[in-house]
Amino acid sequence: MTGPIRLLIADDHPVVRAGLRAVLETEPGLEIVAEAATAEQAVRLAAEQPVDVVLMDLRFGGGMTGCEATAAITARPGAPRVLVVTTYDSEADTLGAIGAGATGYLLKDAPPAELAGAVRDAAAGRTALAPAVADRLMDRMRTPAVALSLREVQVLELVARGLPNLEVARRLHISQATVKSHLVHVYAKLDVDSRTAAVAAATDRGLIRR
Repeated sequence: MTGPIRLLIADDHPVVRAGLRAVLETEPGLEIVAEAATAEQAVRLAAEQPVDVVLMDLRFGGGMTGCEATAAITARPGAPRVLVVTTYDSEADTLGAIGAGATGYLLKDAPPAELAGAVRDAAAGRTALAPAVADRLMDRMRTPAVALSLREVQVLELVARGLPNLEVARRLHISQATVKSHLVHVYAKLDVDSRTAAVAAATDRGLIRR
């Protein structure tokens, strides 16, 4: 790549955007060309601006999510790479982001050198993962029998919020029977026999958000 790596920072917290800018604009070869406070704005700017890498948060204050924005951005021909920079590291978040097309996944407490290195890796098309995320994905590959599918994680996260099966089904646009089937599979994989035990086991293993 000739010229600086052009960056778009997408995060709904001004302080976070300012912090990322302060770290990255001092790095040689990196140039911040735009900032977005919403996921929708990130999608628009990524299409309008000459951007190489989008630093994307996963949660915004409403509307489109970071995963949805990532999918929209990466679906375009010649699209910029998306590097997720977030505080969330559950399997649901990680798998959702990677499935949406993210090239990398970092946590917001990453050291400046690690963040800058991940940006350069993403710009070059290389995968950049936070150590905790990489370890979890490796564990998932080593022990597929206990790994939950993305849909199972989504169901369990809603159960963890205290939602009944009917509401879980409504939110995920599936039937109650499908919700029950997912829970049966979750119980078997986690070797538990109740919703409460499944939530506790999945939380302890980092499969769903605390």
